[in-house]
Amino acid sequence: MQLLKELLMAASSFTKNQSGFMMQPQNYSVNDGDGIRTVLFLSGCPLRCKWCANPESFASNGPNSFISEYTIEAILNLIDRQRVFYRFSNGGITFSGGEPTVQLEFLDTLSRKLYNDGFDLAIETCGYFEFNKVKPILERMHKIFVDIKVIDDIKHTGFTEKNNKIILDNIKKMAALSYPVVIRIPVIEGVNTTDENIQKTAAFVKKYIPHPKIELLPYHEFGTYKYEELNIKKPSEDFKRPTGDKLFHLKNIIEQEGVEVVSYM
Repeated sequence: MQLLKELLMAASSFTKNQSGFMMQPQNYSVNDGDGIRTVLFLSGCPLRCKWCANPESFASNGPNSFISEYTIEAILNLIDRQRVFYRFSNGGITFSGGEPTVQLEFLDTLSRKLYNDGFDLAIETCGYFEFNKVKPILERMHKIFVDIKVIDDIKHTGFTEKNNKIILDNIKKMAALSYPVVIRIPVIEGVNTTDENIQKTAAFVKKYIPHPKIELLPYHEFGTYKYEELNIKKPSEDFKRPTGDKLFHLKNIIEQEGVEVVSYM
């Protein structure tokens, strides 16, 4: 019940009909699923990660928020112009954010239309949602990327303002239904780069996900200018990008647990 209340509050700024709030869509992406893709960044998020690269996603719209309202028709027209790239690269559309499941009815309508039109769909999610409500959307996805930011619940709460029990439970449910799940770890010095955290995360993934896969996403500071323009506190200077040697070391830890590392640099 508490989760439902939190998600309803997070979604309260968003329309329930034929339009939704998004950041600028990104065409020609090759890092968010198979082939060449269009990434749709839906705004809104229940977490408050202290390193977030898209802080504009915390708000629906307003001055300097980088957010615009898009009708489903406008999005379909944008996607239609990219069909040739999807066709020849086996690409498609990826829903990202923010957290796309916050705008649940908008995402449901849009994903259903695209699924029925035969597009390859993927979603990038923090995993913090009410599973039964999101399940029909997940069933349309050809690939599901879910973050495990920190495996320890207390540390996760400290860095994101939410515990990770719901996230880990949702991953178990997706895996039990044989959904095509890839776990992502945003690798951040000062947050989650200890051998213990990576080993425990890999062990969890190995235990619960068939054909387990992890993608390591090194921290970057590309979104720093957004904090300046939004006049909000920047991420801590203690947050750093790991070295190549450190990433290779973490990759080896994961592989020793029997988990495939699909990307780490």
